[in-house]
Amino acid sequence: MIKKIDKNKERQRRHIRVRKKVSGTAEMPRLCVYRSLNHIYVQLIDDVKGVTVCSASTMEKDVKAAIKDMTKTDAAKAVGKRVAEKALEKGLKAVVFDRGGYLYTGRVKAVADGAREGGLIF
Repeated sequence: MIKKIDKNKERQRRHIRVRKKVSGTAEMPRLCVYRSLNHIYVQLIDDVKGVTVCSASTMEKDVKAAIKDMTKTDAAKAVGKRVAEKALEKGLKAVVFDRGGYLYTGRVKAVADGAREGGLIF
């Protein structure tokens, strides 16, 4: 009998492997990406204190209005710019990118590009 591979379980295993090496601090938080079927969520996390510094997603009212007629990739780029704006308001310029076990392509890459365009360094 052929067993179907659980892609989310495989992604979680990759994420755990990456998280062994990637950690955020107060000066350089971790930019964590979660990608669902229709939305994308981004958080800046201080792993030392265990707190979320700021976050952005396609579910926020101002972002949702701006991305109404965009593709999912363009929406992800807009979310990256939005989280960069919030980070710069809090005085953060450098972050560590955590792709969440996803491949660095498509929407995950668009978030990173948007954050770079917004002024974050990683």
